[in-house]
Amino acid sequence: MRLFTSGRGLCSGMVLMALAMAGCGEEEPSQAQEQGGEQQPPRIAQVMEMSLRDIPLGKSYPAMLRSDNEVRLVARVTGTLEARHFEPGEMVEKGESLYTIEPDVYQATVRQREADLQSAQAEASRARRDAERFERLLRQNSVSEQQRDEARAQLRVAEASVAQAEAALESAQIDLDYSDVTAPVSGQISLSEVNVGNFVTSGAELATITPLDPLEVRFQLPQQDAFELRRQRREGRTEIIAKLELPTRSGSAPEPLEGRLDFLGSQVSQSTSTVQASAHFDNPEGLFLPGQFVRVRLEGLKRFDVMAVPEIAVTQGLMGPQVFVLDEQNTARTRNVTVGETAGPWEIITDGLEPGDRVIVSDPGGIEAGTSIDPQPFDGDAEQLSAQAEEGEGEGSAEVEQAASQGGAGPGAPEGDGEENE
Repeated sequence: MRLFTSGRGLCSGMVLMALAMAGCGEEEPSQAQEQGGEQQPPRIAQVMEMSLRDIPLGKSYPAMLRSDNEVRLVARVTGTLEARHFEPGEMVEKGESLYTIEPDVYQATVRQREADLQSAQAEASRARRDAERFERLLRQNSVSEQQRDEARAQLRVAEASVAQAEAALESAQIDLDYSDVTAPVSGQISLSEVNVGNFVTSGAELATITPLDPLEVRFQLPQQDAFELRRQRREGRTEIIAKLELPTRSGSAPEPLEGRLDFLGSQVSQSTSTVQASAHFDNPEGLFLPGQFVRVRLEGLKRFDVMAVPEIAVTQGLMGPQVFVLDEQNTARTRNVTVGETAGPWEIITDGLEPGDRVIVSDPGGIEAGTSIDPQPFDGDAEQLSAQAEEGEGEGSAEVEQAASQGGAGPGAPEGDGEENE
């Protein structure tokens, strides 16, 4: 009887446990269904409808400044350098006297050549009177034609001597003028290469004058940029403005200079695949100097009738660059795209999008295919979108660093971890 009684109790316990497990099994599916039935609210995101547009590029290119009218002063005459009329480094004006090279010697030569000219002129005057007298005598049959011809020949010799004396005087006057070395251009003058008192020969370098206003810059354009620039200038759609920027790590950089694009080359370099261009910039304050490395920014350069999205809208997927587009139910879908040039905060899309497509342009973080979106209009300020995304990243990093410094697990960490460790 004990064995039977105990066996029946064991069976009863097993039945009760089975019923309890069955009851638990019924509650879990109901809870899961209840949780799965909760729908997340649509995520708010800015959306733009794609259409063809003109995108300004604002590209910049490295270059080095140069002075287009820089002049090296050289001595044109030989002699002792008697005086210097400037201080090195100062600004000199065109025509200003800079050096004096032994002018007395050349002044004496000028006076001698003047005397030679007067003598030749007197001889020519006498020969002219003789020729005229022989003409009269020939008409009176008092002299022969041969005598008249000899008188004419002497006149021509005398006139040639006058011309020779005039040329010699002019040459002497030029040498005298060269003894006073003047500035051929206005600009900043360098250190003197020769000290006063030294003997200089013709061709000796004396100093360098560097005009600082205007300045020229030559730079290289990639052939595609050169092609688009040439086409845009030919069509005259917009004016191209060149701006000169001085790269610096400090905040004391001078204001960019605004200039004009003067030259665009007609051939592509075989070694660099670039096209040479040049621009001139007014530099009235002389803050920019030849030899400085600068960047030339071309404003007004555009790409016409292209598709573009803010740079932040493009993400990297398994198949390459992609964007999120909305379907008719405002659900996010991925779309692979081909990215072209970057134009500031914009990315030019060459393939993958069509006019009318709706693209999510705000921060795509946390969005995935299938996410329900509450579309908001995009105001067109791509720079503001990038700034907001950077601020969001900065705030997130600051929260993580603060939590780490306090020994916490950071935002979103499970509560009660500390108690469990205890």
